[in-house]
Amino acid sequence: MLQSIKRRIFAGLLAIVPIAVTFWILKFLFSFFDGIAAPILNQIGVEIPGFGIILTLVIVFFLGLFVTNVLGNTLFNWGERILSKLPIVNTIYNTIKQITSAFTGSAVKSFQQVIFIQYPRLGLWTMCFVTNESQNESGEDFYHVFVPTTPNPTSGVFIIVPKKDVVHPDISVEDGLKAIISGGILDSGMSLSGQLPSKL
Repeated sequence: MLQSIKRRIFAGLLAIVPIAVTFWILKFLFSFFDGIAAPILNQIGVEIPGFGIILTLVIVFFLGLFVTNVLGNTLFNWGERILSKLPIVNTIYNTIKQITSAFTGSAVKSFQQVIFIQYPRLGLWTMCFVTNESQNESGEDFYHVFVPTTPNPTSGVFIIVPKKDVVHPDISVEDGLKAIISGGILDSGMSLSGQLPSKL
């Protein structure tokens, strides 16, 4: 009973922490830019409620335009290299960036579907993602799969497995990533073990 309560509390924390962090960052940016703009607006006698929010959105938009062009991308990469050399800061930044990238399209688009394979030995089932398909000279079909690590799904191993040896669960790529990052705690209400065959 106590263990179940702990798991639910931890699952709740995993769900609310990203929202809370996002809210805190946005609130900080709104207050920061509002504090910069307020003296200027007061001097010209203009009052715009929520101007910090508008200014934040405008700056973020133009920052997005800037980092997507050649010069901006070069400067952005240069800034990343500086951050990667700072102790503690580099660990926090790289972790946030890797987890964010897992949900912002690149990883999700690369992964075609979720499957279960027996890895690292028979009898142990591992969730992984299909990245490609191929055939050998005998016409046998294979999946190219990426087996991610927990809680960082951007690292892992690449394996080629016969299609006949895999299990196809009813799990989306997004839900699969959530389950891996949370160590199986956030499973979107699905039974992961219920997706596995009872007998080999």
